[in-house]
Parts: sequence; structure tokens; C-alpha cells
Amino acid sequence: MKVGKMMFGFFKKKENEPKKRSIKEEKVLSPEATEKIQSEITQLNQEISTTQEKPKLAELYEQVGLKFSELYENDQAIQYLEKSLENKQTIGDGYKKLMSLYNQKRADAARAGDDQGIDYYMGKMDEMRQIAKQVTIKGNK
Repeated sequence: MKVGKMMFGFFKKKENEPKKRSIKEEKVLSPEATEKIQSEITQLNQEISTTQEKPKLAELYEQVGLKFSELYENDQAIQYLEKSLENKQTIGDGYKKLMSLYNQKRADAARAGDDQGIDYYMGKMDEMRQIAKQVTIKGNK
């Protein structure tokens, strides 16, 4: 082996490495699938209008939020998932999806150079971490 020749090529740039995509491609739902989800949302909203107990409301809001997420209506999803956590703090699927949506919004703000947006969604993610701490300490009941 010659001195100065790199044996392993640690510092070589990989030539055929595919470039990473920074924007996720959204899958397109069929009209039938979209209609089915919208129908489920309507049914859940009717149930919400007749429900009084907070744990049940939290569950229903979470389900609606997750359905809106399936439709890629992220602002609506965030709205319902936040209502769910207002009624009952849990760290289930709705919590995870909301954290993911906040992170996505933060990344969008970063790409747009929106410092206020970055700060806002970082704050929201911090609030979510506090919820996780509280739920973990008192138990996910």
C-alpha cells in the first residue's frame, strides 16, 4: 500500500448515491376512500355533538383528527387532536400524530425561512413533551 493513498475511502464522496428528497410526496386517495373517510368524520362529529363526558369526547376528537390526517387536511387534524388533549391528556396515537404534524409544520417553516413559525411549532412540541412527562408521572389513565 502506498503512503497517502486512502485504504477505505472514508472521505470520498459517493458518486452514485441518490439525492434525498426534502419534501414528502402525499399519496393520492381514491374518491371512494376520500368519501368513506369524510362520511366517518360526519358520523364522529354527530357523536361529538351528543357526548358530554370528557374521556369519550377526547377519544372522538382524536378519531376525527386522525381521519383528517388521512385526508392530508393537517390544519383540521391539528385542531381536533388539540381538542382531544384538552379533554384528556394521553400519549396514544393522537399524541404521536400531533407531534408528527407539529414537526412537519416546523420543518415547513424552516424551509420557508419563517423564524416565527419555527419558534411557534418548537413551543408546541415542548408543550407536547410536557404532556408526555405529566402522563408518564401520573400514569396513562
